[in-house]
Amino acid sequence: MSLLLLAAAGAAAEAPICPDRPGKANAVCTVPAGKIQVEFGALDWTRMDEGGQRTDVLYVGSTLLKYGLSDRTDIELNVSPYVWVRSEGQSISGAGDVVVRVKQRLTGDDAPVQVALIPFIKLPTAKHGIGNRKWEGGLAATASFDIGGGVSATLGPEVDVLADGDGRGSHAAIVNVLSLSGAIAPRLSLSGELWSNFELDPAGTVRQASADAALAYAVNDRLQLDGGVNVGLTNETPDLELYTGVSLRF
Repeated sequence: MSLLLLAAAGAAAEAPICPDRPGKANAVCTVPAGKIQVEFGALDWTRMDEGGQRTDVLYVGSTLLKYGLSDRTDIELNVSPYVWVRSEGQSISGAGDVVVRVKQRLTGDDAPVQVALIPFIKLPTAKHGIGNRKWEGGLAATASFDIGGGVSATLGPEVDVLADGDGRGSHAAIVNVLSLSGAIAPRLSLSGELWSNFELDPAGTVRQASADAALAYAVNDRLQLDGGVNVGLTNETPDLELYTGVSLRF
């Protein structure tokens, strides 16, 4: 929905809220200059069964904080205050890693295709068992355009630089996402995604993919509620992910 929201900006003093959630695709739009936006993940639970071993991961209160530096640039801080991991009958909990991002929109409000770049870096603040204690980062791009019938498409290629599984070097990961979204009722939108992630670790390529669906309800121009489900399509992808959250702009 980001392209439609950007187009509406010219007719209003301030466009409706346009968060990155729900879903894995990043929105093109940025937070207006001088505004603060909070995208709060109330609960996010994943389950993975692999080789007879079940792993559950629960995030509580994960929050993406954004501040508008200009009409096309914002700075973003992603924090996860509580993460719980349970595997093989044992569990560990604590704070997650911190991610710092900058989103730069490259196109004007009236461009038929909207494009943005998002460089980011991960600070290894999580303890072992929750994180890998390694600095990592990458560059995401996102492009959004209207395909007709009130439906917009978003493409989200991304290249990450990740630590090798043995901790001795680093490797690239190639991420892609295709998202389609549109309104199904007043203030209610539905989105569907196909997502893939290929980690080129020297020890062996990790191939992940998922089919995702999400709903977003705009309570007003500054408040959005959301929820979604992601279903794994490969053995190396979590089998199921359920989440819900809220976004608010001040």
